[in-house]
Amino acid sequence: MSTTESVLDHHLETFGEQDIEGTMEDYTDESVVVTNMGTFRGLREIEGLFEDLFSEFSSGESSMTIDEQLVEDEFGYIVWNAETPENVYEFATDTFYIPDDTIEFQTFAGKLSPKE
Repeated sequence: MSTTESVLDHHLETFGEQDIEGTMEDYTDESVVVTNMGTFRGLREIEGLFEDLFSEFSSGESSMTIDEQLVEDEFGYIVWNAETPENVYEFATDTFYIPDDTIEFQTFAGKLSPKE
């Protein structure tokens, strides 16, 4: 298994478990996460992003499905969909740049609709 694949697998596993400490092991103070909700730089800002996401996904009514997962050299890519009590993530995608043992750069984009 490539380092990229093992880091991506670890990230997805700890995200699914809502393990903030485990999730943050995949990032450094130099990491950057770019989303349509803003850009998050360094451990403190990225941890805040995941705390918000874990809060949203903490309900037992939440579900998430990975539709596609690809690894090519230092890049990981996932396509997913999810539903939480607040939102429907109709289509979402993340791209990860993992040059060593950590996620150096990540992007997220998605079509999500608030529930009424």
